[in-house]
Amino acid sequence: MTPTFVGRLDPGALPSAVGAIGPLVRSAEVADAWERESALPGMTVGGLVRHLVSQPECAVAFLGIAVPTETTPVSLLEYADRLDWLDASPDAPENTSIRDDFNEMGSAGAADSIAVLDANRAALGPAIAAAGPTTFVPWQDCALVTEDFLVMRMLEIVVHADDLAASVDAPAPAFDPGVTGPVVQLLAALALRRREPIDVIRALARADREHGPTSAF
Repeated sequence: MTPTFVGRLDPGALPSAVGAIGPLVRSAEVADAWERESALPGMTVGGLVRHLVSQPECAVAFLGIAVPTETTPVSLLEYADRLDWLDASPDAPENTSIRDDFNEMGSAGAADSIAVLDANRAALGPAIAAAGPTTFVPWQDCALVTEDFLVMRMLEIVVHADDLAASVDAPAPAFDPGVTGPVVQLLAALALRRREPIDVIRALARADREHGPTSAF
């Protein structure tokens, strides 16, 4: 079953997720580790932070783009199939290019990333309120239903906030159930895209019978 969050997503969920990462992004632990390698091989802590704060940044930018005429939105799983990095190995160019780009952007320093976070956190609520039913994603030259687009951004935030916390040995941010519920549902659907259903079921219900990795990525 292809997941969709039309009519089921709290419009305040993404702003809530963005607010939850603020204390970690601003923390002394993150600032002190800025130039060190993060939990993601080859990516600095600063590059990871810049990637994390780019999620509300691109949400604000993309919600304001006019959707090309007669564009039919794709499903979340169809969208996943378009993501060349999703099934690529960590050392493949599809992933290393992202890593290198954000390492370079992160080199501007902690204050720059905090400014990006603050500006787009302030703009996000009005951008969501003004958004149409679909959102154009120029990276993939396609549109998603707006609620599904917002959940994709939430997934990136929740996953990479945990990466950031692990990078500096800090607690992961606590997200509201309105954030974590949709993210877990989407991760399960993405895991089923790559794994046998019984493997995902065992990972969730019977870890003693788990066979091999069941991650969504």
